[in-house]
Amino acid sequence: MSKNTSIPPENLLFPDFFSVTPVMGKQAQVSFTAPDLSSEGGLLLLREFEQRVGFIDRLNRCLVDERTPFLIRHSYKEMLTQRVFQIASGYEDADDCDLLRDDTVLKICTGRSPESPPLSSQPTMSRLENKPTIRELYDMGVCFVEEFIASYDEEPECIILDCDDSNFNTHGNQQLAIFNNYFNEYCYMPLFIFEGISGKMILPLLRPGRRNKSTNIFGILRRLIERIRRHWKKTRFIIRGDAHFCSKELMDWSTGKEHVEFIFGLTGNQVLNKRVSQWVEKARSGYRKNGEGVRVYRRFMYKAGSWKHPQRVIAKIEVNHHGTNVRFVVTSFNHPGSRFLYEELYCGRGTMELYIKEMKNYLSSDTCSCERFLANQFRLFLHAAAYVLLHGVKQVIFKGTRLQNTSILTLRQKILSGAVHIRTMKTKIRIEFSDKHPYRAELSLALQRFALWTGAA
Repeated sequence: MSKNTSIPPENLLFPDFFSVTPVMGKQAQVSFTAPDLSSEGGLLLLREFEQRVGFIDRLNRCLVDERTPFLIRHSYKEMLTQRVFQIASGYEDADDCDLLRDDTVLKICTGRSPESPPLSSQPTMSRLENKPTIRELYDMGVCFVEEFIASYDEEPECIILDCDDSNFNTHGNQQLAIFNNYFNEYCYMPLFIFEGISGKMILPLLRPGRRNKSTNIFGILRRLIERIRRHWKKTRFIIRGDAHFCSKELMDWSTGKEHVEFIFGLTGNQVLNKRVSQWVEKARSGYRKNGEGVRVYRRFMYKAGSWKHPQRVIAKIEVNHHGTNVRFVVTSFNHPGSRFLYEELYCGRGTMELYIKEMKNYLSSDTCSCERFLANQFRLFLHAAAYVLLHGVKQVIFKGTRLQNTSILTLRQKILSGAVHIRTMKTKIRIEFSDKHPYRAELSLALQRFALWTGAA
């Protein structure tokens, strides 16, 4: 019996309509024939916000374009906008450029007309990722700090510099991807610095796959504080981190600085354990007597051998059915409330884990698949730029609404991924959302705020 190996007609492989379950006795069909539609209509809000803060434009000015001018089809600013907006919308890979290069809303966001030629492809975007030099990346890092400063209408009384790192597991031959015994993986260990009160991104730095040395962290924080201090003369800085960030250099440096405080975790040792031994025994005795958990706080002055000055140490001693748990923090605060300093101020750093979670889980910032280390740092900046814009939209444009404190994932699902119809007319382009949009009120408020921002209302 012979087999027919001929290719089926195209109309059988890709029919105009697909039949689905009938509705009320009527035949139901699905097609992919509707023109001038986009599934990413909410990106227009991101475009309006970026147009007013000019963050991508500042990043673009850090890149030196050495290409032949008359051969350029896609400017660096257009490509940066395309990539950052795709990441914000959940398309984190450079490969996704091929999926969305014809999307009409994404074209509008990059400053092009809906009927213009396609946006840049994956190979073009990959070349951009491998382009930045160390100097250009340094300038881009400065842009993040300047954008953080510009996000405040006036000098704040206090900011908290939350420092933490996180593992970005690698699965290839990436430069400086080192085996980390704790995570049992080859990885990078980027350093994140957020503002602890507002959740704003200050600076993301890609690091090799080992925990950063305290001396390196001190150098970064010192330069960061000095740059911010040029703009804010009276702002109080609070540096907060776990025991890994407890740097003797930083503590010595901040001791003589006005309006610079710190609170760090402190790794226990024999000397510290001996200092609190009597309080530990009292707590154990109280637990045995009453059968209820005991938690007490004690403070004392302590000077390690490498420290220039004695520092205040707070010990948390907790005894319950799980056993005895003793933790230490070291701080420059001369505040009488040890419980407040530990539970409210120090433990408040836990919210930073949520910010890193949004970066990794919702913006896929850990996709460091380029071979070159500098290219992966550039990628991290792109993902961080998406975070900066999305966080700004939430906190500024949706302030006072149910979307202000939502996660990036919720904002993407409810707002960014919304279908729109684009109508191109002679003198205008009209973008139409559904009149049944469940977040119509929030979208209308956002657009009104954009109009007031430019004085066009």
